[in-house]
Amino acid sequence: MKRTVITLSLVSALALFSCKEKASTKINAENVEVAAERDTAAKSLPVMSFDKTEHDFGSIEANTPQETIFFFTNTGDAPLIITDAKSTCGCTVPEFPKNTPIAPGETGQMLVKFNGSGQNQVTKTVTVTANTAKGTEILRIQAFVNPKGAQGAAIPLKK
Repeated sequence: MKRTVITLSLVSALALFSCKEKASTKINAENVEVAAERDTAAKSLPVMSFDKTEHDFGSIEANTPQETIFFFTNTGDAPLIITDAKSTCGCTVPEFPKNTPIAPGETGQMLVKFNGSGQNQVTKTVTVTANTAKGTEILRIQAFVNPKGAQGAAIPLKK
């Protein structure tokens, strides 16, 4: 027991007195400036601003292809890079400038194609992955899909 107390005392004393140098003398001023610039650059992020985030195709006939364009602007302070865009199903296909830097103030477009499948009210979501603060942006398309040959046809009400 006595041996353990003495050993712990010696280890504590060694640890206490072994740090004779001041940590502030080891700081390199150049490294501080470089780190400050890096931190400022990291705070600059692109912002993806769309002209619209939803599009309604209205009433369409089944299996009639549709497409729309979502225009966007980089209103942030850094280049915008879109890495991916996925829809909720294979019937909706987004086309976008993949991994192409879009400078602050510049515009771009995303073409969204919908093959017209489904019945009645259909809503599809496109998730855009980019280097923005949120990381993803959501776009929606919708349409009322009528059976083939029933475009605009009235459905009689039962009495």
